[in-house]
Amino acid sequence: MTALTDTDTDTSYDDLVDRVRAGALGPDPGTLRVAVAFTTRQAVRHAGRGTGYRNEVLSLRLGEAVGSCAVEPGALPDSAVEECVGADVARLLEHPLQAVRVAALDAYLMHVLPHTPANGARPVPLPAGSSLEKSRARAQTVVGLLDLPPGATVLVVGVVNSLLEALRSRGLRYVPCDLKGGATEWDEPVVADALAAAGRCDALLVSGMTLGNGTFEPLRRHALAHGKQLVMFAQTGSAVLPRFLGQGGVSAVCAEPYPFFWLDGGPGVLHRYGGSCPGGAR
Repeated sequence: MTALTDTDTDTSYDDLVDRVRAGALGPDPGTLRVAVAFTTRQAVRHAGRGTGYRNEVLSLRLGEAVGSCAVEPGALPDSAVEECVGADVARLLEHPLQAVRVAALDAYLMHVLPHTPANGARPVPLPAGSSLEKSRARAQTVVGLLDLPPGATVLVVGVVNSLLEALRSRGLRYVPCDLKGGATEWDEPVVADALAAAGRCDALLVSGMTLGNGTFEPLRRHALAHGKQLVMFAQTGSAVLPRFLGQGGVSAVCAEPYPFFWLDGGPGVLHRYGGSCPGGAR
């Protein structure tokens, strides 16, 4: 296997799915079956923080690979896990639930194009620590993928308070965005319409969760059309999003496959694709 080049880049999410179905990137997905399906549910309030949040993630095991897609807590029916076990990937790519389709695509691509230097990934150690310490370390790696001067404005899609802290530490402005709206830890208003806010921002810092809720493609097209940096931080679709590097509109990806940093206090690893800044927490 070799690193991704622009000729390997997919031009849209649908194009990528079509290529996988056709066996253009590896084995026929109809010949590969998911052995294990599971959900991970988490609630967190970091020490010293006034607000918390919840996560729910669907994960599918294919050989040594695990593909994942985050969902809104409570949105995934219990039957989804049962429907995935023993099913072939081709069938799951047609599943009525977007989360299942994304997790299946992620598992397939993790299986055929794992996060290795040969496939363009550069490992970044994530040190052991408390939940907040690990969140801040990850945030420094993610924000380090942006190449912007102080004073530039970043659209942050998927509000993570540690990312906002890291942006401020570099003198960057931001517009926080989340479908739920609300406010940040510091009572800053959170906008709900990312595409409407994108025009007044110099770059986009976007969660992989946008794959699962259908908002990734409009943001990718906006970045491509306007020549803006699009940096993805991805637990959802960590193996999917590197397929859009370069001509696909994505400038860099911080990929974090299962198990995620919030699951334990031990050391971990992130995988960096693209970007001109050295990886690792600073």
